[in-house]
Amino acid sequence: MSVNELYTQRTRVWIADSEDVWKPAEITKDYKEGEPILHLRQEDETPLEYRIGPKDPLPFLRNPDILVGENDLTALSYLHEPAVLHNLKVRFLESNHIYTYCGIVLVAINPYEQLAIYGEEVINAYSGQNMGDMDPHIFAVAEEAYKQMARDERNQSIIVSGESGAGKTVSAKYAMRFFATVGGSAGNTNVEEKVLASSPIMEAIGNAKTTRNDNSSRFGKYIQIGFDRQYHIIGANMRTYLLEKSRVVFQAEDERNYHIFYQLCACASLPEFKDLALCNAEDFIYTSFGENIFIEGVNDAVDFEKTKEAFTLLGVKENMQSSIIKIIAAILHLGNVEICSERDGDSCHVLGEDRHLKHFCRLLGVELEQMEHWLCHRKLVTSSETYVKNMSCKQASNARDALAKHIYAHMFDWIVEHVNKALHTTAKQRSFIVFSCCLFFMQHVFKLEQEEYMKEQIPWTLIDFYDNQPCIDLIEAKLGILDLLDEECRVPKGTDENWCQKLYGKHSGSAHFQKPRMSNTSFIIIHFADKVEYQCEGFLEKNRDTVYEEQINILKASKFQMVADLFLEKKESSSSTPGSKTSRINVRSAKTVPKTPNKEHRKTVGHQFRSSLQLLMETLNATTPHYVRCIKPNDEKMSFVFDSKRAVQQLRACGVLETIRISAAGYPSRWTYQDFFNRYRVLMKRADMTNSDKKLVCRNLLATLIKDEDKFQFGKTKIFFRAGQVAYLEKLRADKFRSACIKIQKTVRGWLQRLRYRKIRRSAVLLQRYGRGYMARRYAEQLRLTRAAVICQKQCRMVRDRRAFLRVRRAVVTIQAYTRGMYTQPPVFLLHHKAMVIQKNVRGWLARKKFRRARDAAVTIQCAVRCMRAKRLTKQLKIDARSAQHLKKLNSGMENKIVQLQRKMDDQSKDLKTQNEQLLSHNNNLGSEVGKLQKELQQVRLRHGDGNQLTSLQEELARLRAELKESHDLNQRQEAEHGSEKLVLTQVSGDSGSGAPGQAESSASQRETDLQKDLDQERLRYQNLLKEFSRMEQRFDNLEEEVRGHRRNPSNVSSLESDSNYPSISTSEVGDAEDAIQMVEDIGVEKAAMDISIFMKLQKRVRELELERKRLQAHIDKMEELAKSKVGVIQSNPFYLYIADLAYNSLKRQELESENKKLKNDLNEMRRTVSDRVSDDSSSNELQESYKLLLTQLKAANEELDMRKEEVLLLRTKIVSGPHIEAEVNNKKPPKDKEEALKAYQEVSESKSFSEDWAHLNEDGELGLAYLGLKEVARVLEAQVQSLSRQHKDELEALHTQIEVLRGDLEKKTEALNHTMSLSPEAQVEYSVQQEITRLTNDNLDLKELVEKLEKNERKLKKQLRIYMKKIQELEVSPVTPVDSRSRPELSRQVTVQRREKDFEGMLEYCKEDEALLLKALIAEIRPSSVSATVPCLPAYILFMCIRHADYVNDDEKVESLLTSTINAIKKVLKKNVNDFEMVSFWLANTSRLLHCLKQYSGDEAFMTQNTGKQNEHCLKNFDLAEYRQVLSDLSIQIYQQLIKVAEGIMQPMIVSAMLESESIPSLSGVKPMGYRNRSSSMDHDGNGPSTYTLGALIRQLGQFHSVMGEHGLDPEIVSQVVRQLFHCINAFTLNNLLLRKDVCSWSTGMQLRYNISQMEEWLRANNLQQSKAAPTLEPIIQAAQLLQVKKKTSQDAEAICALCTALTMQQIVKILNLYTPLNEFEERVTVSFIRNIQSNLQERNDAPTLLVDTKHTFPVLFPYTPSALSLETLHIPASLGLGFLVRV
Repeated sequence: MSVNELYTQRTRVWIADSEDVWKPAEITKDYKEGEPILHLRQEDETPLEYRIGPKDPLPFLRNPDILVGENDLTALSYLHEPAVLHNLKVRFLESNHIYTYCGIVLVAINPYEQLAIYGEEVINAYSGQNMGDMDPHIFAVAEEAYKQMARDERNQSIIVSGESGAGKTVSAKYAMRFFATVGGSAGNTNVEEKVLASSPIMEAIGNAKTTRNDNSSRFGKYIQIGFDRQYHIIGANMRTYLLEKSRVVFQAEDERNYHIFYQLCACASLPEFKDLALCNAEDFIYTSFGENIFIEGVNDAVDFEKTKEAFTLLGVKENMQSSIIKIIAAILHLGNVEICSERDGDSCHVLGEDRHLKHFCRLLGVELEQMEHWLCHRKLVTSSETYVKNMSCKQASNARDALAKHIYAHMFDWIVEHVNKALHTTAKQRSFIVFSCCLFFMQHVFKLEQEEYMKEQIPWTLIDFYDNQPCIDLIEAKLGILDLLDEECRVPKGTDENWCQKLYGKHSGSAHFQKPRMSNTSFIIIHFADKVEYQCEGFLEKNRDTVYEEQINILKASKFQMVADLFLEKKESSSSTPGSKTSRINVRSAKTVPKTPNKEHRKTVGHQFRSSLQLLMETLNATTPHYVRCIKPNDEKMSFVFDSKRAVQQLRACGVLETIRISAAGYPSRWTYQDFFNRYRVLMKRADMTNSDKKLVCRNLLATLIKDEDKFQFGKTKIFFRAGQVAYLEKLRADKFRSACIKIQKTVRGWLQRLRYRKIRRSAVLLQRYGRGYMARRYAEQLRLTRAAVICQKQCRMVRDRRAFLRVRRAVVTIQAYTRGMYTQPPVFLLHHKAMVIQKNVRGWLARKKFRRARDAAVTIQCAVRCMRAKRLTKQLKIDARSAQHLKKLNSGMENKIVQLQRKMDDQSKDLKTQNEQLLSHNNNLGSEVGKLQKELQQVRLRHGDGNQLTSLQEELARLRAELKESHDLNQRQEAEHGSEKLVLTQVSGDSGSGAPGQAESSASQRETDLQKDLDQERLRYQNLLKEFSRMEQRFDNLEEEVRGHRRNPSNVSSLESDSNYPSISTSEVGDAEDAIQMVEDIGVEKAAMDISIFMKLQKRVRELELERKRLQAHIDKMEELAKSKVGVIQSNPFYLYIADLAYNSLKRQELESENKKLKNDLNEMRRTVSDRVSDDSSSNELQESYKLLLTQLKAANEELDMRKEEVLLLRTKIVSGPHIEAEVNNKKPPKDKEEALKAYQEVSESKSFSEDWAHLNEDGELGLAYLGLKEVARVLEAQVQSLSRQHKDELEALHTQIEVLRGDLEKKTEALNHTMSLSPEAQVEYSVQQEITRLTNDNLDLKELVEKLEKNERKLKKQLRIYMKKIQELEVSPVTPVDSRSRPELSRQVTVQRREKDFEGMLEYCKEDEALLLKALIAEIRPSSVSATVPCLPAYILFMCIRHADYVNDDEKVESLLTSTINAIKKVLKKNVNDFEMVSFWLANTSRLLHCLKQYSGDEAFMTQNTGKQNEHCLKNFDLAEYRQVLSDLSIQIYQQLIKVAEGIMQPMIVSAMLESESIPSLSGVKPMGYRNRSSSMDHDGNGPSTYTLGALIRQLGQFHSVMGEHGLDPEIVSQVVRQLFHCINAFTLNNLLLRKDVCSWSTGMQLRYNISQMEEWLRANNLQQSKAAPTLEPIIQAAQLLQVKKKTSQDAEAICALCTALTMQQIVKILNLYTPLNEFEERVTVSFIRNIQSNLQERNDAPTLLVDTKHTFPVLFPYTPSALSLETLHIPASLGLGFLVRV
């Protein structure tokens, strides 16, 4: 392409700027080659004439907007400095992305703010992903290194570089966190925690505040992490390079010393640090040079506690920590030692009684006099003599500072060594991950570029790149700068000036060395980044770093061992073998150890630097490097502020631009053939579009578009472009779209104008027509109105005049008539009127008088008649009252009720007596049991010592079991409370009427929702506890396997006999406390202390007593209610029951009083006995609680007796209601009222006895006989009524049951019909065929069972026939022989066979020896396919039928053994098939079905409501397996969790590819954004990378899961919960991937995603899973897809987005808006102001500060009770299972 084609109008360019480095501009006029002026327009619309010349080349071209914000800088079409700087700035400021790829380098910009992008969910999202698949991140680089280590088995290194404050330490910390999370540790060593814990220690002793960074690392660090073959962390190692020792004694302004000094001073006031004699950091010279001892936002005291905790975690003992603290404090005191000069100036001395020197010597344990002497003197050794020479004050101060630096450096090395020992492992380390703060290698960048070209088989030429080796040789080669510096240090009187002159003479000809013009004591080195001028003053002294040997010898003689070891260690190590040098590197800082102690303190700093650098280069050359370049955006440490000048300086210095240059020199832009075809097919011809060979089409297109063949190359899978070619193609594509848009706009605008003209013309014609018509109609209307007005006027005038005439005429006639009449007639009419008034009044008075007379007569007659009738009725009532027939009628049925009441009272007294005896016996038994157990427990506590690890784990398991049981009980109570509250709310809502039904329903629904949430949370907590229990159980199994080979004594043999991890639950009623105590005596006390079954039996015995108490209390309550109801009936009819009360109450009164007194005495005696036993056994709290329960029962019984006494008193008061009957019989008159009757009875009672009263009442005997006859008749009638009532009730229940069954069948058929009608015709046919196949299959199975039964009956009949034939033949042959002796055995055998087949009760019998064979056939070796054609959950039914038989024969050992072995066998099978979804689903269905069977046939009324009569007959008779039901429930939860884990593991690789990457809508493939440059090392070398999954594959996988669970008979509720959990997994992984990938945040992806979600919802509807709550779990990803598609410009759009995205958090919404990528130039990016508007609108939400969705979240599972309609006696066992040893009973 020529310049004329590139620099055209509207092309955007970059021009240099003094403030922003580069600023954008736009060309306003086409440029032709050779013109001196380029016409530009800046962003502020200011025109600019840009001069072009030899020294001023054309400006850099800008990339298209679609490429701005790319994740990889090398993916830019124009690769130059302004493009790189602008891309980084846009990503950092607008999108808040701090990471960007630059080829193989990760550029990290320090945000100076804590970001929520380093959580564990982010680590999980990046784990397993390729480097280019997700957004740039430090975790992506760490995952790349981890993956290459695992794949290539080669050591890896991550090289983190950058200037101070750029974030190197934090980046390395996050990378270590990634490895600690992903790799973990191989065992329980917690190596990853120790690796992370080493950071606080190294930051405290090696980091300090500088002017650019508050936490700057002042040493080079190399952390080495070791992995085993399973890629778990097994060890770590740390090397340090060139600690800045000078910072110990001097700091620049506004800087600090190392953090540890200030941390120690901040804690100086603590009691444990009083002996250190420390004070404020401002009072010490070594910590106050910088004049600022504080860091904003940092608490040194808190950091010191973290440092101590890290020391403890790494195994540094307390005494060692104390020694380290003393050494640090001693260094501070050493800096405050004041040295004064003598008068001569050549000598000096320490001030007398210097307290800091005393503290220094005391803390280090050295002699004060010697240290005071050798601080001011030094020893000179010659060949013949030794001299002691005085030092000047300056020399002594330098020596003091050198000693402080030397002590700190040795302490630093000692700490590093012990950190390495804590991280060291003895295992063989096969692979390593390495971090370092080091150099940048251009060779590796060049190597990777060439490898990519070779892989694609394209021709390449050698690319020239900058080599920094000459500059390195200048510094460290022979006779280089460092070599000459060491040489000058060895000269006796060497000076800095002499060394500088040697440099001028030796290196003045070097291209990288320059001499300043105005100075003779400095020199300039031209580094890779820039020129650096060095001042020679002080170089020799700093390089020598002299420490006098006399001072070191004093420290070696310290009385503290650690201080002495600090300086003796190197001496000892120098005498070790040469082979120990390599191992020493792993546990020490990287410093070369001298051979002699004299040279140790004279080794120069330059020598140390070269040795460290050489060792580092050797290590890094043996690894595969990965690069992280940290950039400091500004010097003010402000969050998200980008200083272009500072950034470009670092980009130039660190080599990022050189990497860009190397990429630009080759082919930086790479496209696959398919992506290129999809992007640029708009530039192709229509004939090329039909060609199936995409490579040929791309070749033809490029041949026509780009004439220069060197601008592109065709590889095997990609097309490679030179820099700028993609921008040129984008320009052609934009021009094509622009011309097409112009043509479309032209056509549409012309069509719109024509359409508008036609519309206007039609409107004008229509208006004219209607206007003319309106004018004509208005004129005609005017004419009509004028004519009508004239006519109306005429008629109105005529009517008016006529009316006036007629009115006058009528008035005249009327006047004439009245006048003539008055003059002709006399005044008679007045008299007539008065007479009429008088007549009216008289006639009214007469009528009223007549009415009153008639009314009085009627009232008198009525009174007489009523009086006569009343007299007659009274007479008749008196006659009837005196008749015996009336008395018989009144007493009909009363005798039977009285006898029943008497019978109930007798039964109550007997029950009370029985209860007292039972309570006494239970009390005695429990007292003996408790006494024995107390003795045995005391013996166990005396004998049993501290337990081993197995015992502690058993105790922990017991504790977990108790917690599980408590949690289960709490769950049950909450469910019961929820049910009762729900019932109450339902009743309240029903009773509230029509007043406020809506409010009651809403409140009830709200409360029910809250209760349901609480129940779900409690259930989730319980299931998490169960998960923890499973983990502890597995750990217990592992430990049990480890100790299985140990010696076993008789006391611990039985604890390992059973494989069950659950307590031995005895199900026999004879397993009481005596058996438990006898078991203790048999197996030994030591074993009994550990055996859980004994305590479980005792607990069961206590529970049995509690149940017995409840049963007795319920019986008493029932009897009390019955008695009260009877008394109420009697009270309601007092006048009809007086005679019966007299007869019954008088006979029973005295008997009840005596019985109550006796019972009361017995209860008092029992209470005293129990109180004595409680006082004797007060040592046991549990026994006291048991006795308190018994006392409570006794008190309840006593209260019951008091109630009986009150009842007797009540009966006594009832007797007084009878004497009025006697008075009525004797006097023949009824009593006036009840008071008179009571008074009469009292008088009779005083004079006569009850027997006399009864005899007098029944003196003729007829009344007694009649009463007895009526009593018998009443009994017979009542019995008949009761039998008829029971029969009617049974028939009614049967009819209700039949109605419910028919109603259920009708609902099922209606639902099936509705479902069939809602389907398409093809689906209806398929559904009907499936239903017919199912029906035929069921009929076929029924017919098979019928055929088998008929065949069996046929065989029986044939056998019977043969037997009879044989008997007949025997009778014919020998008729004399008796038949009985021969026929009886045959007959008995025949009867046995018939009975077994005829009376099959759904039980299976097996021998105890066949239990292992049964479990092997049903659990261990069974495959789901082998029983697929039979009844679902067949193994569960067979196992339950075996349990039923064991229950039938009352064999508790058999039941316990079978259930325990079944649970263990299921666990073993699941452990063996841990990743087999079909097997896990199969056993989840069978375990839940076995649990349902145990509930359905348990005999509990709550589980029997849906049973048939036959199923109720099959209930368990002897054992209560409630505790095993809980064990099976826990096992079901564990299997469910395993099922979810297996399903998620299968689906996880498919989710992202199917939901985000597959093209379900082919039309959207043309706008797919361009892909990123994935590193070739990220992919598999064989090219067989991870397969691409489509949405159809994911839906098929879900369908397979659903069909498998359905085939195995899993409950639909559980299937719904599984589907809901899987849909949550799909939502979580899809949304997390969307939030971490910029390439999928586009409009087309939103459209594609919404379509995919609709397909998932359609799958739910097709499988009738709408009610599974799975669809709401997809709401976040649905809203994310809608967010990608909606408008994002105005404030109204922001409000709409806030109202739409309710399921997304604010962080997620902002992240998606930041990642949104336009696909074309015509789309607009989301502006920063719009995002800020969104954030301000969402501030009120208070969302959790989380970005990603928790992929490990699990919903609480609920196993609803689902009874089976299958009858056990109809079950058929296939012969293929090999269960012939089972016998049908």
